Amino acid sequence: MPHSADPTLFRGSRRRGWQRTAALLAGTATATGVLVALAVPATARAQPAAVPAGSAWAVSLGDSYISGEAGRWAGNSDDSSQTDALGSTAYYDAGTGEAIAGCHRSKSAEIAFGTISSANLACSGAHTATAPYSSGNDFKPGLDFYDDGAGHQGQALALQNFSATHRVSMVVVSIGGNDFNFGSVVQTCVEDFLASPTWWKDYCNDDSSVTANFTSANVTAVTTRIANALKNVNTALARNGYLTSDYTLVVQTYPSPLPNGAGIRYTESGYTRQSTGGCGFWNNDANWANSSALPTINTSVRNAAVQSGLPNVKIVDVAGLFTGRRLCETGVHMLSETSLASWRSPGAVDASEWVEQIRTVSTVFGPYYVQESLHPNYWGQLALRSCLRQAYNGGAIRGGTCTRTGNGLTSAGEPVVGLS
Repeated sequence: MPHSADPTLFRGSRRRGWQRTAALLAGTATATGVLVALAVPATARAQPAAVPAGSAWAVSLGDSYISGEAGRWAGNSDDSSQTDALGSTAYYDAGTGEAIAGCHRSKSAEIAFGTISSANLACSGAHTATAPYSSGNDFKPGLDFYDDGAGHQGQALALQNFSATHRVSMVVVSIGGNDFNFGSVVQTCVEDFLASPTWWKDYCNDDSSVTANFTSANVTAVTTRIANALKNVNTALARNGYLTSDYTLVVQTYPSPLPNGAGIRYTESGYTRQSTGGCGFWNNDANWANSSALPTINTSVRNAAVQSGLPNVKIVDVAGLFTGRRLCETGVHMLSETSLASWRSPGAVDASEWVEQIRTVSTVFGPYYVQESLHPNYWGQLALRSCLRQAYNGGAIRGGTCTRTGNGLTSAGEPVVGLS
């Protein structure tokens, strides 16, 4: 699901995630904060500032599934020019480059739904916390108040700074998938597919490195971490005088990127499922991903929203949004397998996959990044954007379940989806 891990199969990505830094730094910062708080008399503490005046803003926080990862590509093709919707500056969010290298805040990211002004503070590869998952040039800010004094700040702190001068009325969060190590789970599934024959299939769903992520104890721990991340959002805004009635916290689930095994259009025999389609999962593992792994992650997200105790939370469920348009799904194609000239051709949105291929070191080339693998592409991002605009609902923000409800494009150039 979210940002891909890298150890062996994915080694060589230009934007590596998952490198570790010492947890001691976070612990020291926390301890220091406690000492300072104890040393300052209550009467001397600054009072919260007033909520800024002005027009409303929407802000996105979280990981690759909301930052806009893979948003450059409108479908999959053997010819990158056929699907390149945004060009080489797709992830530039700070003039001539990225504010944080590898965050991949694409121009097609869902938060830019246009009804109100927006800011994208999410980052591909982010966990609920910054440390110990980030260091140096491979910085991945979590939903916390991390600050190393060298310009690296957690997303909650970034939100706090932003909301001091902008009236934030909607915060949209997608977080938790990386805490379940879903990127490394995907890697293991592809490795097992490539390394075992059809007559002796090695499934990833029973590998100890995979099952460890879905034990009851780990699910409970991750749920608590997500809940604490959501509380950090509230703390960031409260420090600037916001009440929970001043904004709505929209929590988004994760979409299914692959169909069940029976719905994959490439046979299990041979290696074309990965070498051509970029979806190297055994049927059994694809079924498990949809029936067990994804529901477990999404249930954890939902439970965390409740556990946070925040009264202003709305859930937008996008688990089934890409059904019929998923990677390697029967009924859609790589664009190079059709007679369509490019992603701009009439009907391309319905003929194309809305999820980026899984790319390994041996198959990544040209302008692609390994970390784009198995993420919503340009069409997927615009479908999510339409969901979010409907959730904003003219300011009367609501939750619901978002699904594909028709073919073609809306007047806004987005896939036809509905929130109910």
